[in-house]
Amino acid sequence: MTLFIRPLREKDLDDLHAMARSAGKGLTTLPADRALLADKIRRTREAFDQQSAPEAGLYLFALEDSRRGRCVGVSGIEARVGRDDVFWNYRLSTTVNASRKLGVHVRTPTLHLTNDMTDATEIGSLYLDERYRQDGNGLLLSLSRFLYLQEFPGHFSDKVFAEMRGVSDKAGYSPFWEALGRRFFDMEFSEADYLSGLGRKSFIAELMPKFPIYLFMLSEAAQAAVAQVHDNTAPALRMLEAEGFNFNGLVDIFDGGPLVEAFIHNIRTARDSLTRPVSISAEAMDSTVPPAKRLMVANGAFRDFRVTTLPAHCVGPESVTVPVELAEILLVKSGDRVRLAPLKRGG
Repeated sequence: MTLFIRPLREKDLDDLHAMARSAGKGLTTLPADRALLADKIRRTREAFDQQSAPEAGLYLFALEDSRRGRCVGVSGIEARVGRDDVFWNYRLSTTVNASRKLGVHVRTPTLHLTNDMTDATEIGSLYLDERYRQDGNGLLLSLSRFLYLQEFPGHFSDKVFAEMRGVSDKAGYSPFWEALGRRFFDMEFSEADYLSGLGRKSFIAELMPKFPIYLFMLSEAAQAAVAQVHDNTAPALRMLEAEGFNFNGLVDIFDGGPLVEAFIHNIRTARDSLTRPVSISAEAMDSTVPPAKRLMVANGAFRDFRVTTLPAHCVGPESVTVPVELAEILLVKSGDRVRLAPLKRGG
């Protein structure tokens, strides 16, 4: 079995729908709505086929199990946000009030509604079938996007960000939403998040207060949730931080989860990647090599982008040796250049 990254296609709809249903509230950008998912796939095909403007591109990637011929994971890049629908966040800042006469100096954490991420590139829509959450497969699914960004920077913003899932319990209770959003939207957190995922975001502008929100007016639980992530999201946050992403002071308007951002040239996988020409080998690949001793290898094709992994010892100073079966998956031949980056650091 070989796992590899490729563009999401129409044949993946059933698998994508099954994953969306399995993910439940954890994959809000891909709700379990077949019509919406089919439209996302259509937009993806148009983006990879260059039938849409670069700034309008939605690039969804499938992780395929070559043995089963099925999509077992998905990840995505939105080329620009806020061009068709306004993209809202809260900026966490400090309001200072002082009186020299009274000797009072008060600093108050404050939330300001903002559209600061307009035109930035967003990574998201990350989900991996539970049966494949091992052997670095999640890293391949996530990090491969950075190789695509590095290969085709002209199609994306220099700034890349990710919205991290905020604090909520198993029942979907969000303390931030209960203290703030519910007071203006009069709906459950799950419903607001679902409508946003469907692309029906106009209600945000219509109902959200435009005035600053003083955090001390919210419940203690809500204050504690600001810029914090869901327990299930913590590993993803650590991975992004290791790649050079940092909290940018913005939080999600629904659950208060943090936004982290980086410039493409500072993302470690993109920055440290290198290219080598391919040398095809008839020898079988050693599938027992652990993730820490494997490299991602990407074919560099815009339309038929492919990424898989191979042992690090296959890379020499002048070329990279690629077994025949991997060359077929990558759609490369001898002499073609591929991009390489570590799958996992250390070890």
